[in-house]
Amino acid sequence: MTGVAQPGVPFRDALRFWLKLGFISFGGPAGQISVMHQELVERRRWISERRFLHALNYCMLLPGPEAQQLATYIGWLMHRTRGGIVAGALFVLPSFVILVLLSWLYVTYGHTPLVAGLFYGIKPAVTAIVLHAAHRIGSRTLRHPLTWTIAIAAFLAIAMLRLPFPLVIATAAIIGFLGSRRWPGAFESRSGHAASAGPAPLPAVIDDDTPTPSHARPSRRHYWRLAAAAIGLWLAPLAVLLAINGKDGVLTQMGWFFTKAALLTFGGAYAVLPYVYQGAVDLHGWLTPTQMIDGLALGETTPGPLIMVVVFVGFLGGHGSQLFGAEHAVLAGAVAAAVVCWFTFLPSFLFVLGGGPLVESTRGNLRLTAPLAAITAAVVGVILSLALFFTRHVLWPEGLPGRFDWIALAIALTALVALVRFRRSTIEVILASGALGLIVSQALSRAA
Repeated sequence: MTGVAQPGVPFRDALRFWLKLGFISFGGPAGQISVMHQELVERRRWISERRFLHALNYCMLLPGPEAQQLATYIGWLMHRTRGGIVAGALFVLPSFVILVLLSWLYVTYGHTPLVAGLFYGIKPAVTAIVLHAAHRIGSRTLRHPLTWTIAIAAFLAIAMLRLPFPLVIATAAIIGFLGSRRWPGAFESRSGHAASAGPAPLPAVIDDDTPTPSHARPSRRHYWRLAAAAIGLWLAPLAVLLAINGKDGVLTQMGWFFTKAALLTFGGAYAVLPYVYQGAVDLHGWLTPTQMIDGLALGETTPGPLIMVVVFVGFLGGHGSQLFGAEHAVLAGAVAAAVVCWFTFLPSFLFVLGGGPLVESTRGNLRLTAPLAAITAAVVGVILSLALFFTRHVLWPEGLPGRFDWIALAIALTALVALVRFRRSTIEVILASGALGLIVSQALSRAA
């Protein structure tokens, strides 16, 4: 049956899936990519393994949240520009709404015990999801000693040497480019059909040999239209803020600052958080160091990319500045959060919609795809380093050498067994772990 594509995916079906994904995209980029792989490649067969990884490799090169960009890319590939916009927007919209509500609870009541309890169970589950993602991606991409070496070196570079993520990715790309001449077999992609164990899966809607659709081919008209849209969508809102608030207005400063942050987020949220911390806390004083840490904790408990913590930063900055008067502080916080979200994510859409046609044209060209394959191998090591980071902070919450959290270990192992042995979905594992964490935290609170 391979090579015979299924009928195209109806837009309404894709719309429902992207909305669902926005609510279940826990676990940071590793967990989110794992969810998309499981749903789109294995379960629904909307896209093949090779096409999925090809898109992922490109998104890993871009500044910004790679999981959200991957959703945008696949949505665009299936349903043109509207599909990409819908997929990318719905990936962050639920998280935006949830974080605005949590920010309001934070400034109103000062604590969120419900979220803390859920977080207690979700963090070990996230650790399991990240480990599972590393195994899934690694089993499909590490097929040669050279790619194994790249993955191990990337892990050591990030976890032990603390080298910058962009440097690791750039080095992997160079190795892939040069290594393709000497060891071309190390970077040749294999289709998901051939690589999978057991009977061959059903053909995908966008399969390995599915021709590139007309809208995904480079065209001068497309780039002129995209350039005009980019100028209008970025410059016009910034001009409005400048006219209303002035150059030194809080909203104007947020628009400009988070535009720069969006262009510097190579390596994901953890790479850019120091820059956001420096600007939001030290330079502009929109929130305190303690509030920034609390915001990161809230961001970890919500779906969507971790960089959504900027919504919390925007809300507190707008709320504290009382842009519309003391009686409308919450409204000011919500408006500021929307401004921050707009300028943070707009570049991601432009990068995907602009670069997608060029990326599609490189399929099958080993000299161009080998650097991307090497990047994927490095990403496996990076994901493992993230799993190590989570494991250390989840199992030793007070730091080393401190109290070991046996309950967290039990939750993490249970989640891992549910994912690997019983093949439970990520959302089921997240919901069950969150509920268990809430029950345990309440029991511990009563016992104390």
